Amino acid sequence: MKKLKTSHETLLILDYGSQFTRLIARRTRELGVYSLIIPGDSSLEKIRGYEPKAIILSGGPASVYDPGAPQLPKGLLEYQEQAGIPLLGICYGMQLIVHELGGKVHPAKVREYGRETVVGRASKAARSWKTLFSKKQTVWMSHGDEIDTLPKGWTCIANSNSKARSPAALVGPAQRMALQFHPEVTHTEHGEKILRHFLFRVAKMKADWTMKSVSKEQIELIRTQVEAANVQGHVLCALSGGVDSAVAAALVHRAIGDRLHCVFVDHGLLRFNERARVMELFEKKLKLSVTCVDASQRFLTKLAGVTDPEQKRKIIGAEFIAVFDAEAAKLSQKLGKPIDFLVQGTLYPDVIESSPAVSAAAGGPASKFAVTIKSHHNVGGLPKDMKFKLIEPLRELFKDEVRALGAQLGVPKEFLKRHPFPGPGLAVRVLGAVDPRVLEILRQADEIFISMLIEEKLYDKIWQAFAVFLPIRTVGVQGDGRTHDHVVALRAVTSRDGMTADSFFFAPDFLARVAARICNEVKGVSRVVLDVSSKPPATIEWE
Repeated sequence: MKKLKTSHETLLILDYGSQFTRLIARRTRELGVYSLIIPGDSSLEKIRGYEPKAIILSGGPASVYDPGAPQLPKGLLEYQEQAGIPLLGICYGMQLIVHELGGKVHPAKVREYGRETVVGRASKAARSWKTLFSKKQTVWMSHGDEIDTLPKGWTCIANSNSKARSPAALVGPAQRMALQFHPEVTHTEHGEKILRHFLFRVAKMKADWTMKSVSKEQIELIRTQVEAANVQGHVLCALSGGVDSAVAAALVHRAIGDRLHCVFVDHGLLRFNERARVMELFEKKLKLSVTCVDASQRFLTKLAGVTDPEQKRKIIGAEFIAVFDAEAAKLSQKLGKPIDFLVQGTLYPDVIESSPAVSAAAGGPASKFAVTIKSHHNVGGLPKDMKFKLIEPLRELFKDEVRALGAQLGVPKEFLKRHPFPGPGLAVRVLGAVDPRVLEILRQADEIFISMLIEEKLYDKIWQAFAVFLPIRTVGVQGDGRTHDHVVALRAVTSRDGMTADSFFFAPDFLARVAARICNEVKGVSRVVLDVSSKPPATIEWE
């Protein structure tokens, strides 16, 4: 899918590999500004092509004085100054600007990681920034270098209150600003106010990025893409039963009507009674005609004995495409017309967390400075010789944006409130080899956990909850006898967009009741544990 063609003003974010880069895009979109991430080493020609209204340089793990460290695109500062485009450097972005303009950056004697206090120097602040730094405030730092000497014409308007005493906020000529801390992270006390100030007071951008405008633009883009290949072209849609594919299907259906053909594949890795529930939702609520394909034996045969999670994802991605190829051939023969396109509910986080090289090749925003978190089956797991052209209308959206878009399109709440479920299904919630017996144990444990969340009215307070099968056995006592059975882990998190997450903390009595039911009702389980890790350092899913 081509990049979103938009009439909105564009905030361009140059990515230097920070784990928080995507949060910059997320937070600025929340403020109604269309933001786009591109690699930090993009050419000036590419940057000019986006006609940015403002530019932000992200943080990153490198040091500006290291050999081979990422540098600013050649000519960027000259272009930015001549065009009068406001520029904000964050963390490594701040150090890049200072270094490029002749300031001095060196390793800090005292590194700053986590929460720090920033003290404003209001007497030296530019008038428009005074209110933001007039008092002490808590910010989120993540840097090992510090600025020793400022470039000519620059002013320090806030300092760290730690022993480092490194400048925390700078303003310079030509509408240039820089922050050593991360305003995009929620732990920064007035981060949103700072971003608002930059976007609306300094850059004077319009807050007109809405899901209504996204819907209109994407419908037109889908029509153009399909009809460019074939005026009466038909499209296959991969439905998983989750929010993303449902919203993608609704959007494409608005664009091309009955030329959309939906397929739901039962890969044998679904949750308890998922197939029946999903088909009922599709047919009765979304009013879509859906073909259900039972390919469970095919997938499970291919996965037999496979333990590596990346290999699992690639096998599943390839098998999905093989199944859709077969269905497309049947449909093409029936219609007497080719099926050129495949719709997927790929999201921005899917692209972000997959291999940077794969993402970039697929038109994604990843840079060579980013690291691979995990390959998503619908990004890194797709075969190179795939015949379909992809339609991915949600590729630049975060999960909550997709839910808002779904509401705009009239997708029923039954779909929109469902917790995310990975495309590879339970294959990545079974640690180790996948087999039918283990899958059944996990299905039953997961169903007990989810049903109790719904009964206790906790489900809607949680971003995502599920059970995980662990490849270990522990000693237990059941029915006055010794057991040596399996362990199930429970995972529940709160999040705004899935990019960061915190563990949801349950009342102890609720957990005790869940554990008791699982151990009593699921044969083969004698122990239940709880995962309380945040993201980062963990991911939400275990594989």
